[in-house]
Amino acid sequence: MSNVHLVDHPLVQHKLTLMRRKDASTNSFRRLLNEISMLMAYEVTRDMPMQDIEVETPLETMQAKVIDGKKLVLVSILRAGTGILDGMLTVVPGARVGHIGLYRDPKTLTAVEYYFKMPGEMENRDVIVVDPMLATGNSAVAAVERLKELNPKSIKFVCLLTCPEGVATMQMAHPDVPIYTAAIDRELNSHGYILPGLGDAGDRIFGTK
Repeated sequence: MSNVHLVDHPLVQHKLTLMRRKDASTNSFRRLLNEISMLMAYEVTRDMPMQDIEVETPLETMQAKVIDGKKLVLVSILRAGTGILDGMLTVVPGARVGHIGLYRDPKTLTAVEYYFKMPGEMENRDVIVVDPMLATGNSAVAAVERLKELNPKSIKFVCLLTCPEGVATMQMAHPDVPIYTAAIDRELNSHGYILPGLGDAGDRIFGTK
């Protein structure tokens, strides 16, 4: 797991514990995910390239560093990725946004694509793919495969939870894509859910369980 980055900041871990509780309300779950996403954004964007621009302070003119958010693309795997996307956009509001619509076939657990929309000039952009759960890994692998067809400068994958099986699947298919996560849980069950996990993230975000 050399390319897996565990975001173990106390605030992230505290909020994740609150999200795991089965009696957490939809509103609470959504708010906590938004907060964790903002905190994780700091870690994921730590190595973003910067450039110097000239600014005028109240006292003098100076050279100061800025990032070019328009070169960053946040790609949400629908529908649950929206929960992370919103928090990250709060931190990097200048980022462009792409969407990949994937659903997991309940019998085969494989990913089926139904939507794909990205900004232009992807070859000049750094991509951060977001999805709360890296469970079987099939959706993440499929999403990254599609994105690589557009030859972006770099790709990172961000999730709230994962497990050894999901990490192994992702790293076998895309060893060059770093994974950022708040927790690596014990295992998958026979239905492809992470244990102990927090249930179906999409249902809990949108109140559809």
